[in-house]
Amino acid sequence: MAGKFEVYKDNAGEFRFRLKAANGQNIFSGQAYSSKAGALAGIESVKTNAAEADRFEVKESSSGKPYFVLKAANHQVIGQSQMYESAAACQSGIESVGNNAPDAEVVEVE
Repeated sequence: MAGKFEVYKDNAGEFRFRLKAANGQNIFSGQAYSSKAGALAGIESVKTNAAEADRFEVKESSSGKPYFVLKAANHQVIGQSQMYESAAACQSGIESVGNNAPDAEVVEVE
């Protein structure tokens, strides 16, 4: 079973998406969008850019935990991962997005 993108409306009324791995774990979250069409375009951008290893950038949180962002061709951040306990786990997260995003189905959730 492949991963899936979930599109939802947040508490502020904005549209967001998250990518879940086949095991149901959240592996990537998108930015907030004012419209569902914007969120769907963001998903398409993730599907396209996740195939490009140089579009991922590993960062470190203020608490010292690694995480990554995915950037579009124009260098804008599309979204980011959760915080990881190690650099190796962060790298596995990048690989998971690369493996799951291209063929992930898109579902709307409440």
